[in-house]
Amino acid sequence: MTPSANITSATSLMAAFAERTGLDSDAAPQRYLWTDAFAVCNFHALAEAGGEARFRELALRTIDQVHRELGQHRGDDTRSGWLQGPNGTADAEHPTRAGLRIGKPLPERGIGEGIDERLEWEREGQYFHYLTRWMHALDQFGAAAANPDANGWARELAATAHRAFTDAPGAPRRMSWKMSIALDRPQVASMGQHDPLDGLVTCLQLHAHRAPGDSGPDLQPALRDFAALVQPGGLATTDPLGLGGLLGDAWRLAQLRIDGTGSLLAAILAGAAAGLSASMRQRPFAGPADRRLAFRELGLAIGLAAVPRLQRALDAGPPAARDGARASLEALAVHLPLARELVAFWRQPAHQRFAAWEAHEDINAVMLATALVPEGYLDFHDTDRDGTDPDGRDPDSTEPDSTDSNGTGGASADLPRR
Repeated sequence: MTPSANITSATSLMAAFAERTGLDSDAAPQRYLWTDAFAVCNFHALAEAGGEARFRELALRTIDQVHRELGQHRGDDTRSGWLQGPNGTADAEHPTRAGLRIGKPLPERGIGEGIDERLEWEREGQYFHYLTRWMHALDQFGAAAANPDANGWARELAATAHRAFTDAPGAPRRMSWKMSIALDRPQVASMGQHDPLDGLVTCLQLHAHRAPGDSGPDLQPALRDFAALVQPGGLATTDPLGLGGLLGDAWRLAQLRIDGTGSLLAAILAGAAAGLSASMRQRPFAGPADRRLAFRELGLAIGLAAVPRLQRALDAGPPAARDGARASLEALAVHLPLARELVAFWRQPAHQRFAAWEAHEDINAVMLATALVPEGYLDFHDTDRDGTDPDGRDPDSTEPDSTDSNGTGGASADLPRR
């Protein structure tokens, strides 16, 4: 598909999502934090691509609804109003101060209530990895719309999440995967495999993009704790959504150009390469559409779109930085056609008529739009859009794009601080 065809398809998907979920209609708001984070980035990408103010307005409307709906208690809760957390009560000027609900259909599990693993997936609470996605979306919107409040909200959310999800201030040994709405008790105490890495990369991003002279939360304690919790040798996963997340983290880290992150970037790429290789041996994408989860596969397609960007950025850097990641990137590049195959599969109407798609229609449609136009999610606002498809080629050319068109110059693992 050409870039214009991708934009047209993504526009259609996002317009239907906006109408269906009450962003651009009289329907009751249906907010879900993960989906809405990608939606904000998509609206940003479409606004950049077409210059249409309505997409920027839809991004702002999404943010407003998320904060109003998920920053306050559910209508069926005995509590009401803004959420309360370890850093105080949220309000209209500080809507993320107490975190954000997931947006699940069932109320959270009560104190003393036994855990049902199947039901827990549908119960309310707060997920750390959803909060980091929202932090990223706010930061992307803030940069694009020149709105410093958005980065400030993201950093307030980061400070709250760090305090609530880490085991102990200063020297945590673990993180909880899911917390209660009030952030006062774990709902699922086990630690997400990539939560410390998500926390570290996101806090680095928010710290780097803060406005000059901003007096918001100090993220240095969070950076120290998340860095201590990251296990560079334990990042490999065969989960397609987790693999996509690793590749997205790698590209964010490369764009930040921070001294001393070369070994971490190499470890992320090594984990992604090993995990994807192991996953492909299991032939995970061979089944029929009704037995597959589109949003998990599309997460991998989005992550793979970062690989050509990483290749160009690292190739332009010093040899020592390239050597640490070259083998992993070469191994990952072998799978670049998979991104196009997954997007082509899931954009077929016939594959969207099954219960597996319809049960997760919003998240599937929004992440398909992200896979079609990934710039809003992957690229920081101060980098130029490269216009490449998931194979790393200019869609209007038959030759590989060998130039460093992301504007990252010498972006590599070990670059000068901004």
